[in-house]
Amino acid sequence: MAGSRLERFGTVFTRVRDLMRSGVIKPPKKPIWYDVYEAFPPTTSLHVKPHTRPCTKKQETVPEIFYREDEVRAFVDKYTELKSHSEMDDSALFEETGKALLRDGIVLRRRGAPSVSAETRDPVLELKLTDMLTEQRSVSADSEDTMEHTTHKP
Repeated sequence: MAGSRLERFGTVFTRVRDLMRSGVIKPPKKPIWYDVYEAFPPTTSLHVKPHTRPCTKKQETVPEIFYREDEVRAFVDKYTELKSHSEMDDSALFEETGKALLRDGIVLRRRGAPSVSAETRDPVLELKLTDMLTEQRSVSADSEDTMEHTTHKP
């Protein structure tokens, strides 16, 4: 047990000094090194062990949970937003709201009706990241070629 207190409650010098002040250690029984340490204390700071405990629990990421109410709330918010900006009739506005949410990645379906077909979805949503990167590289390579041809004209 004394070994566990060693690193938490001061150095050996401070503990012996406090024991001498309280009278537990009498002056004739003090350690040989005490006078030398008191006369020549270390010039550098002493090593203090950090009091951190290793974390046994890993931080778990909480997955996003979407309930049916979230989709309804998103529909209502988008519907009111589009209604304030346009003067369409309700059925056209309903369809535009569904398309806008589809672009945002929220798929709605009516009760008893089949789910939305993939053809009505925005084609940008179907692009893969690798396809986008190769397209971007080809565009940047084409623009560099055109820059070389325009700068090297005689």
